[in-house]
Amino acid sequence: MTNILELLKNEKVEWKKLGEVADIQRGRVISKKYLEEHKGEFPVYSSQTQNDGVIGRIDTYDFDGEYITWTTDGAYAGTVFYRLGKFSITNICGLIKPKDELLIKYLFYWLQIEAKKHVASGSGNPKLMSNVVAKIKIPIPSLEIQGKIVNILDKLINYIFELQFELQSRTKQYTYYRDKLLSEEYLNNVTKEMEEDRKLSLVKLEEVVTIKNGKDWKKLGQGNIPVYGSGGEMGILVDKYSYDKPTVLIPRKESIDNVFYLDKPFWNVDTIFHTEIDESKLIPKYFYYFIEHYNLKKLSDNSIRLSLTQSTLNKLKLPLPSLSLQNKIVKVLDKFQVLLADTKGLLPEEIEQRQKQYEYY
Repeated sequence: MTNILELLKNEKVEWKKLGEVADIQRGRVISKKYLEEHKGEFPVYSSQTQNDGVIGRIDTYDFDGEYITWTTDGAYAGTVFYRLGKFSITNICGLIKPKDELLIKYLFYWLQIEAKKHVASGSGNPKLMSNVVAKIKIPIPSLEIQGKIVNILDKLINYIFELQFELQSRTKQYTYYRDKLLSEEYLNNVTKEMEEDRKLSLVKLEEVVTIKNGKDWKKLGQGNIPVYGSGGEMGILVDKYSYDKPTVLIPRKESIDNVFYLDKPFWNVDTIFHTEIDESKLIPKYFYYFIEHYNLKKLSDNSIRLSLTQSTLNKLKLPLPSLSLQNKIVKVLDKFQVLLADTKGLLPEEIEQRQKQYEYY
């Protein structure tokens, strides 16, 4: 990749205040009532960063084209956005339109570095007002060099987006196939086509699984047996185990959908259940995929402080195909899990490295 410093050799660079090379203005007051009464297709941007800053859509617009907006007030003061199209902004946003000697994307990348340095936090309310933005100085090389710099940074940021998209796509692909393979409709259809065991059973969990409470570990000695709680391994090793056969651990409260499959000895504390599975009817790994796919949150009687009881879990209905079909489904989902594990290991690391490279340049 071209070194940006090499581009700037022998290049005349002028430093100017932003107010000299760009038009700067604020947005207008747009109330909730106005948003309701003028619903339409054109976005209204405000100070929030979620949903790309969109707080609503109205039937008119104030701006049309390429602009930079920035958040003037609040926790996200100094956050800049590149905008393209027809839109409006509220009074807690500012708008910048560069003049002929500045490329808008070049200015955008510069302000990503510089804007937050000028945020004032007096009275506990961060602000970056228009008069301050107008005084921010920017180095201005030729338009040709600005274009080359923008091209380098665009390539880096686009590659990061591609990696993030790939990570999301693989996760969605796994979720789609897992949910399809474990759906009652699919299991029914496949079971009917099998040469034997053509009936899909629907059983209560208590018919094939025994749920066991966890216990305190503090009176145990040190050893090599990991202790599990609702968040997973607790970083504690003891000399006894609760169970040493394949099992699924199900949190009893809070992160109740954070389930684990284990096929090694372990100790579990009272915030997480372990399960003893009748392997003559149910393959433990199949049960893990089923319970991972199942929305356990709907079994909680408290939507704020999530919790599960043995009696509630015992009544859960489980579609139970033949062991041979369970085994086929497990093999398919295991392959996806390997792919997903590689993805989760490699892609985030690559994304982080590219993000650092982008920030360095």
